[in-house]
Amino acid sequence: MGIAELLSQVDGSGEFGVWLGRLDGVPVFVHEAERPHYSASTMKLPVAMAMMRKVEAGELALDQPVTVHNDFASAAGSRFGVNPDEDEAPATWSRMGEQVPLGWLATEMITRSSNLATDLVLEQVGAGAAHAILAESTLKSSPEPASKIQRGIDDSAAQRAGISNLMSPAGLAGVLVAVGNQEGASGDYLRDLLAGNQWNGEIPAKLPAGTRVEHKNGWDTRIRHDGGIVRPADADPFVLVVCTTSDLPDSEAQQLIASIALEAWNHRHDLGAVR
Repeated sequence: MGIAELLSQVDGSGEFGVWLGRLDGVPVFVHEAERPHYSASTMKLPVAMAMMRKVEAGELALDQPVTVHNDFASAAGSRFGVNPDEDEAPATWSRMGEQVPLGWLATEMITRSSNLATDLVLEQVGAGAAHAILAESTLKSSPEPASKIQRGIDDSAAQRAGISNLMSPAGLAGVLVAVGNQEGASGDYLRDLLAGNQWNGEIPAKLPAGTRVEHKNGWDTRIRHDGGIVRPADADPFVLVVCTTSDLPDSEAQQLIASIALEAWNHRHDLGAVR
């Protein structure tokens, strides 16, 4: 079943976007790829990239201590805290009041998708620096970018003020292309973080066991996204991003993304034949 047919089966139940292409940034299949969705945790990848840029510049260090706390400056001018009931990564919470290395927080942010770790890293990096990475990574095939990083996770006051984080499939694809081609220790570090993702219910779910997938997903009410670099042992790597904002049960949204990834995998030797 082709990707277009898979998407036709959910037509009318929400908004679905796909970007599939090569690591050179050239797309081979797109569907509503420029339409932005609420980013959920996909914004954590540009945060990690911005962190590594500051590490390279000597402004931050992966071993520098950061005190774990839950009180942050809101993009709307007040203060906010992360909701522990909506954070499925407990390790950072268990270190409250302690000092931990910045690199440890980055690992929790990407591999476990910790919301608290994300806001602690973002506090060091700055939303503007993360947004700049996102903007700089815009693909040549994209028009004016719609993706934005403007606030931390659970910044409710900012959300009420209309200050949100947005991600289009093409926007996330651009970030993944940048990471996939980044040379040096920082590129290796970021790719290994993504490959260590512990939440694998979307792109990796139907692929052969052991396939390296460097990916970052995100989920919230009505939201289920995943974007990654798939590296087959017998073909060139490819980039796939699927964003869903829909009324589908969450498990069905995951299955849709996994099925799209399998279709791309089945065409890995001739990616341009995907329909």
